Amino acid sequence: MTINRQDPSVIIIGAGMTGIQLVIKLKEAGINNITVLEKSTTIGGTWRENTYPGVACDVPSHAYTYSFAPNPDWSNLFPSGKEIYQYFESVFYQHDIDRYTNFSETVIRCVYNKQQWTVETQQGNCYTADLLFSATGILHQPVTPSIPGIDEFEGPAFHTARWDHSIDLAGKRIGVIGTGSTAAQLIPEIVKRPNSDVTVFQRTPQWITRVEDKVFTEQEKQRFREKPHRMQRFKRFALYIFELGTSTLTGNSWWQKWMYTLFSYTAKRNLNNSIKDPVLRAKLTPDYKFGCKRVIINSTYYDAIQQDNAHLVTDSIERVEAKGVRTSNGDFHPLDILVLSTGFDASAFMRPMEFIGEQGVTIEQAWQNKIQAYRSMLIPQFPNFFLMLGPNSPIGNYSIIAISEIQTDYAIQAIKLWQKGTFDTIKARPEAMEQWSAMLKSKMGKTVWTSGCNSWYLDADGDPLSWPDSWKNWVQAMSQIDLKDFVTEGH
Repeated sequence: MTINRQDPSVIIIGAGMTGIQLVIKLKEAGINNITVLEKSTTIGGTWRENTYPGVACDVPSHAYTYSFAPNPDWSNLFPSGKEIYQYFESVFYQHDIDRYTNFSETVIRCVYNKQQWTVETQQGNCYTADLLFSATGILHQPVTPSIPGIDEFEGPAFHTARWDHSIDLAGKRIGVIGTGSTAAQLIPEIVKRPNSDVTVFQRTPQWITRVEDKVFTEQEKQRFREKPHRMQRFKRFALYIFELGTSTLTGNSWWQKWMYTLFSYTAKRNLNNSIKDPVLRAKLTPDYKFGCKRVIINSTYYDAIQQDNAHLVTDSIERVEAKGVRTSNGDFHPLDILVLSTGFDASAFMRPMEFIGEQGVTIEQAWQNKIQAYRSMLIPQFPNFFLMLGPNSPIGNYSIIAISEIQTDYAIQAIKLWQKGTFDTIKARPEAMEQWSAMLKSKMGKTVWTSGCNSWYLDADGDPLSWPDSWKNWVQAMSQIDLKDFVTEGH
């Protein structure tokens, strides 16, 4: 088969944050034969799926912005999910990405054969391409807890990522299972509903860092418009603080230890100053190190959980019954509505679609011992395929938009070498992936994530799924293609 490398065909699965910027950057690189397959009727991503009350980003707005599309009009320091969705939607249409996008196309099967990918959708359509990108995101498969009787509950029951807006929460007894970042945003909002009664079922308390949200005034927005360098300076500062905070979780130098102590103290002081009742404070105090689980940035949860109509339950759930939840101490908690704030499968990646590479190898076979990818993006048995935000991307370390953009730049470097004929196919050597994985493992012991808690940062073996080093070192690792790590047939 003769492939026109100068005008390759590209399929991108997903029209969310990553898919949008992929199209823009591929076009800038001179690649225009692009097809985006999006399962929904609108642009995809976290901010379409998650519409629960209080949904917002915990990364500062100007740091959660494409490098090529600054936005002087953010309303808040921590923007709402609706505003973020509108931002991505505006970029999508401003760059005419709708011309490349096929909506209502749920990908169910991808097969590599003879240097091409064949992609099949649930709607019965079939596409072929020279290059394939998975931009399905990290947190797109909601986790439903395996609690006995959960299907027996007679009232409305739904995951936060599948929020049912037809349900009126006023005057209802609402149970919330889970106390992660989503719950910390949700609970303060539903506690405000008239005559609501909210019971929070906590398995593990969380460390919370209090950062007050800020509303940008019209004068501040105007200054950002007139002097974009002010906006860029604000963005750089926000990212620097973010980088500084997360770098303390991945190393043990003297300054990292000092900063870690400072951040830990700040979180403990926030807890002690916010929660006056010593019994409640004890229930909300984690027994693991600060940062072992994802630190919650929030200024409203501690106030909400102390309201008269809020109740924190720390006894484990024994079962769900038709009219409520029974806990291990025998107590029954009557409920009208049950909300599952139980997170996502952080290791799903492109799955559950069927994914088949060279010689019929499935992704389940490739990952049966370990979920891994060279540079988080390339899986040896799956040539000409890029897994965006794959395993060991620095999702716990930085703004996910910046991560996605850097990975795209890396992919385009590889594509340009392929276009020049340096590679017959874009394929990492198996030994290169093993060496990459060994390097990651050598750094994991220094991270706080391996200090003894259960977290979605960890895989089934207890190894971090995130990048176990500083942001600076990751950027350096992604800055240049290492040719010796690639298969170069015929060269």
